[in-house]
Amino acid sequence: MAYQSVNPFDGKLVEAFETLSDPQLETRIAAADACFRTWRYMPYAERAKIIARAGQILHARADELARIMTTEMGKRIGEARGEVEFSARIMAYYAANAERFLAPVKLSPTNGEAHMESSPIGVIFCVEPWNFPYYQLARVAGPHLMAGNTMVVKHAGIVPQCAIAFEQVMIEAGAPVGLYTNLPISHDQSDTVVDDPRIKGVALTGSVEAGRSIAARAGRNLKVSSMELGGSDAFIVLEDADLDLTVPWAVWGRMYNTGQTCCAAKRFIVVESMADAFLAKFKAALALLEAGDPMDDATTLGPLSTERALVDLLEQVDGAVAHGAKVALGGKRIDRPGSYMAPTILTDIAPGNPAFRQEFFGPVTSFFRVKDEEAAIALANDSDFGLGGSVWTADVARGRRVASRVETGMMFINNIDWTDAELPFGGIKDSGYGRELGDMGIQQFVNKKLVRTHDVKAPA
Repeated sequence: MAYQSVNPFDGKLVEAFETLSDPQLETRIAAADACFRTWRYMPYAERAKIIARAGQILHARADELARIMTTEMGKRIGEARGEVEFSARIMAYYAANAERFLAPVKLSPTNGEAHMESSPIGVIFCVEPWNFPYYQLARVAGPHLMAGNTMVVKHAGIVPQCAIAFEQVMIEAGAPVGLYTNLPISHDQSDTVVDDPRIKGVALTGSVEAGRSIAARAGRNLKVSSMELGGSDAFIVLEDADLDLTVPWAVWGRMYNTGQTCCAAKRFIVVESMADAFLAKFKAALALLEAGDPMDDATTLGPLSTERALVDLLEQVDGAVAHGAKVALGGKRIDRPGSYMAPTILTDIAPGNPAFRQEFFGPVTSFFRVKDEEAAIALANDSDFGLGGSVWTADVARGRRVASRVETGMMFINNIDWTDAELPFGGIKDSGYGRELGDMGIQQFVNKKLVRTHDVKAPA
């Protein structure tokens, strides 16, 4: 079956789910379309009651929902709780701020009066990944529902229980039928949904390949879309960096969610004078991580999401080595039940090596030595991706200058803290287009309408 809950800690099947039949899919799309006809006119305050209540339920059930996530995709339980709490904050953020974000904007034409107003466009189709099973849903549901749209959502096949749980949260919060609809559907059915004239926008978070496919189909249908795809973020360490600050962030930046994060630190670019000291401390810190039960708060290394993900990652590492890379740490699966991989550092990755341009979606670090700041910036920009990145230096002004020159959608100076609903999230190049969260996130799927008043006679 396409939708299976398999625990990566022990490889056991928890539960399997059937995909929707075509008539069932039609019923759900029709309900979303019908709901839009009334929801779009509901005052912000009434919408906010439901969205804020959903956030409150997420907060109240953080442990219960986290355990479902940990069972389905192996996220360590502490990280899972944190994700549910962040999802709750996102819902609360948009409930409180949507009306302000979408308020009419007065313009100043030469003559007369004018303003821009925002209005919802209809049913939005969202395709979401497994690595953040609730956060990915909250960061589309909060803004787009508060904007007055309705949503149909295809979640990843390995987290069906998380998808069901989030929909139940929305229902319990008072969502009318059709406001937020989970669609356990096939890839062929997804194409049908994109083609459906009742669908007015498409949002996807996923791989580059999936983004190209869905974006192309949306484009053929002249539908607005947003794409949040992969990343290969640079972690730039300059010669004046404080390693006591930098190394713990390096471990978190690479190992959070077992490295299965689009905006994780993946390419560590360190100036030569700092390279040996940084690498030694980084290796020592990674070596302390111990694989264990992700349900145990004491566990410091969880499994990858699936056995397939582990096998694919190992093949990537083997391919990198075959093309000349060296393994400075790890490189193998851990000899124990479950889909565990040892924290890995690859060095000596030449530009001709496939690993130079690939994204490693797991606990694999690409380590590069560079001559100086200029070389670090050049290497950071020599990437097909452009999602996020960070720079580490004692001189914040210098950090800002470097950040401005790195070609990404997000840059962080002496931190990698993107967990704030106020901060727009998204990238450029193969990392996609559009933004989620913040003021920008709610603007993705609304009609920006110009309204002008001008008491003037027609031209002769």
